[in-house]
Amino acid sequence: MAQTRSLPVRILRSVAILIVAWLALSWLVVLILRFVPPWTSAVMMERRLSALVHGQPGFEIHQRWVPWERVSPYVPLAMVAGEDQKFPFHHGFDVDAIQDAIDAADDGKRLRGASTISQQTAKNLFLWNGRSFVRKGLEAYFTVLIELTWPKQRILEVYMNIAELGDGIYGVGAASDAYFGTPPARLGPAQAARLAAVLPNPRRFRVDNPSAYVQRRANWIQQQMGQLGGPGYLQRQR
Repeated sequence: MAQTRSLPVRILRSVAILIVAWLALSWLVVLILRFVPPWTSAVMMERRLSALVHGQPGFEIHQRWVPWERVSPYVPLAMVAGEDQKFPFHHGFDVDAIQDAIDAADDGKRLRGASTISQQTAKNLFLWNGRSFVRKGLEAYFTVLIELTWPKQRILEVYMNIAELGDGIYGVGAASDAYFGTPPARLGPAQAARLAAVLPNPRRFRVDNPSAYVQRRANWIQQQMGQLGGPGYLQRQR
């Protein structure tokens, strides 16, 4: 009887040990990546696998890490202006945007995203594309870890280096080479706004051949950059 009772206890104990070990390992990885540039991301690995599965053997990923100080200050400002203007102030989640998305869905409108830059960084770096509850739960978990472990500047630095900005083009370094033939440090506000304008659908929208919609959005982002107060807006990061 004692052995029968001890089996479920041993199983629960093993499961608990595995969970604690996974939590510790995931936090350790996040801590290391605060200081070490990630050599790839989950989304890039998923894209490589998709290319192999769909018979695209010549497909290549273009990405190179560019540190914060070698990127024009207009680039992170444009991404914040276009996607997450409350980024310097929230703790990873924009509660108002989430509530607005829920209210819109309740009214029968198309479900729209409310992801912050912190959430997108967590998803791009560690997870896969999709809308399952499991992925969203893991995204929330990694978002909390990132916000607790990284300063805001580091979140933006990683995001602008791994965000997809074209088919197979990831990060501001590869994008500035491919689209403008200039170092990221020399990108102007209009070029930065055009990069941000294709997010979050860079395979449909083009930086190098912008549609009327992309150009209108780029103009709007550039206007928002000015209204936010220019690059100084990001000095309010915690």
